[in-house]
Amino acid sequence: MGHQVIIFDFSVIRGLWETRVKKNKERQKKEKERLEKSALEKIKQEWNLILECRKKGIPQSKYLKNGFVDINEKDLDTYGKTPQLKKSRALPDGANKEQNKFIFQLSGEQWTELPDSLKERTYLKEWHVYNTLIQTIPTYIAIFQDLRVLELSKNQINHIPAEIGCLKNLKVLNVSFNNLKSVPPELGDCENLEKLDLSGNMEITELPFELSNLKQLTFVDVSANKFHSIPICVLRMSNLQWLDISSNSLKDLPEDIDRLDELQTLLLQKNKLTYLPRALVNMPKLSLLVVSGDDLVEIPTAICESTTGLKFVSLKDSPVETIVCEDTEEIIENEREREQIEKEFMKAYIEDLMERESTPSYTTKVMLSLQL
Repeated sequence: MGHQVIIFDFSVIRGLWETRVKKNKERQKKEKERLEKSALEKIKQEWNLILECRKKGIPQSKYLKNGFVDINEKDLDTYGKTPQLKKSRALPDGANKEQNKFIFQLSGEQWTELPDSLKERTYLKEWHVYNTLIQTIPTYIAIFQDLRVLELSKNQINHIPAEIGCLKNLKVLNVSFNNLKSVPPELGDCENLEKLDLSGNMEITELPFELSNLKQLTFVDVSANKFHSIPICVLRMSNLQWLDISSNSLKDLPEDIDRLDELQTLLLQKNKLTYLPRALVNMPKLSLLVVSGDDLVEIPTAICESTTGLKFVSLKDSPVETIVCEDTEEIIENEREREQIEKEFMKAYIEDLMERESTPSYTTKVMLSLQL
């Protein structure tokens, strides 16, 4: 018995394929037109406009009206060219020189360690070190007793020395977007600390109980890490007004979260929460609550119908395609960069939201779609 030979009419196949390609292009065109007309495109344009205004130093009052963008690019160009803003903010050269004397600034990837000459400037009140390849904070930091501000974001720091606890006058500590995996208990000795930013380190899972001593803290940001619950020490920070624990692995909130009776802003988006405790209703000063995720199925009615002025925002996370990569460090770095972009977006979004007087108390399904 001979072989069966199947003969195809290639002209028919080609015709079917061209028809499918044509239909696919038409669908893509319609989708593009839909996006251009959608609210998402408008939000994107407004966001780019706000970024441009900030770069030019243009105050919000010039491009926002009742919280909405209300200025065209020509006006921005005109305003950006006028020197009025710079003149009003300029200080006399003498005053600038005296002020800068107490501030140390360093940036650039050419730096892998702090300069030795820094040890001699113990009178400094502020350190601003960012975007370097520096990995350690030197132990001699203990001699900088006048230090008030320690801004060390976006470096490669993987360890905070115990000597940090010697800085009794420290008010601001920002070690965001570094490579930290833990925080020393000695940080709890910085009794005058008011702002603590540990966001974007990606690997911190807990905070030492000793941080309960930080009674002056009003701002804590531990977003983009690996917390499975709100640390006990945070619940004991009696003056806390702002808590950002978004982009972690929270599955639930403590039932006694209402002990944070001074808390005004609570950011919980991008976690694994399935419900919100009723205790949130008992927080008299809470004015902004942000959550996200389709897993959230139980929300106290009192939160949505709050008469206290609470703004409740439920964000919908857009699925982000996973990048297949064998290099684990590269994956973490990509995620870190994405978190930085999202953080900038959320900062502008929240600032805008807080300024709006007409914002509804309950906003749902706000699309958060930020990709590199």
